[in-house]
Amino acid sequence: MTDTGDSAGLCAGRVVAVTGAGRGLGRAHALAFAAEGAKVVVNDLGVGLDGVPAADSPAAQVVEEIRASGGQAVAHGGDIATTEGAASLVAAAVDGFGRLDTLVNNAGFLRDRMLVNLAEDDWDAVMRVHLKGHFLPLQHAAAHWRAEAKAGRTPAARVVNTSSGAGLLGSVGQGNYSAAKAGILGLTLVAAAEMARYGIQVNAIAPAARTRMTEATFAETMAAPGEGMFDAMAPENVSPLVVWLGSGAASDGVTGRVFEVEAGRITVMEGWRAGPTIDKGERWTAAGAGEAARELLGRTAVPGAVYGA
Repeated sequence: MTDTGDSAGLCAGRVVAVTGAGRGLGRAHALAFAAEGAKVVVNDLGVGLDGVPAADSPAAQVVEEIRASGGQAVAHGGDIATTEGAASLVAAAVDGFGRLDTLVNNAGFLRDRMLVNLAEDDWDAVMRVHLKGHFLPLQHAAAHWRAEAKAGRTPAARVVNTSSGAGLLGSVGQGNYSAAKAGILGLTLVAAAEMARYGIQVNAIAPAARTRMTEATFAETMAAPGEGMFDAMAPENVSPLVVWLGSGAASDGVTGRVFEVEAGRITVMEGWRAGPTIDKGERWTAAGAGEAARELLGRTAVPGAVYGA
């Protein structure tokens, strides 16, 4: 992508809500939006890597950073994986700044286990925060924007969801996380199709960056570089694309897309596409279907390796 130069004020006047914005990617997104003129609702429940509440309030700290730089922000500590928390996130934007323009769904945590050792509670917890924690804020924000559109105030609304390479390819030891992140991709495509009529654009990113969730799991890859070297895994590298997707006129017409973003690289993912086909015109036998499948597989590329395999 070509850098078009200074983009200061790209989100001037817009109100942006970012979930899981107390640390890591979410914090980087919140600060980047504020730097581009947005007013930011900083959501964070203040939990540890396993989802257990911690004593500090990282959302309030990010709000103070934004205000110290001359920006406007409010903290939101609600649980966005509940109806009440998701509704109050939208209310925090409307009550605090009079509107909501962009929702960035980013909150998440890990409970990694190999599938044979994965407890049902660990499956449910990760699904709840990642997948339900995308669905509910999206639903409540969309309901708000639909009401605006029906009142004759069609918004330039934007949603940026957060998937992962694990959702695209799978990741050994992360069956719950991979399934949730793959579900976010499906949710993104459906939401983009359903909500276009109301002026809502929905896209997803699959970022790679150093966060609390990745620096332990992928320690060698995520290690910080030496002094003076480009920090390829800094979460701040991901935020410029998120800010652009969350802007108004600049990203007009871009919806239902998935982007991988890492370091200085941005990739548009093209998803599932039909490959070679054999049509017999009648029902196969099991043996015949197997022969056909083998022939088709011989004409296709080997799929990408699952992370950690």
